[in-house]
Amino acid sequence: QVQLVESGGGLVQAGGSLRLSCAASGRAFSSYAMGWFRQAPGKERGFVAAISWSGSSTYYADSVKGRFTISRDNGKNTVYLQMNSLKPEDTAVYYCAADPWGDGSPGNKYGYWGQGTQVTVSS
Repeated sequence: QVQLVESGGGLVQAGGSLRLSCAASGRAFSSYAMGWFRQAPGKERGFVAAISWSGSSTYYADSVKGRFTISRDNGKNTVYLQMNSLKPEDTAVYYCAADPWGDGSPGNKYGYWGQGTQVTVSS
């Protein structure tokens, strides 16, 4: 069992940056792949980025490649999402999730989810 708590969301102007953090409880964090997802109003939740347990592999949605960077610190049980060059269409609730069974690939099943943090990008 792992509990995930996101932080770092907020209101930012287009072109600005934010860094989201996801703090995890439990010793198993370092063995889990981790991912970020987002859900905009009226839309389904979608994949944003993921990182393998070791950090050696990362995955990104096409819409965020080159702007967002996922990273992790297993010593701090934390995964990050650095978001640069933000656009109004990045506005969404961002969720952190853990993939206990795989490498975090977008099609994998994620077993644990945080409560989400709101990111709003104004034009």
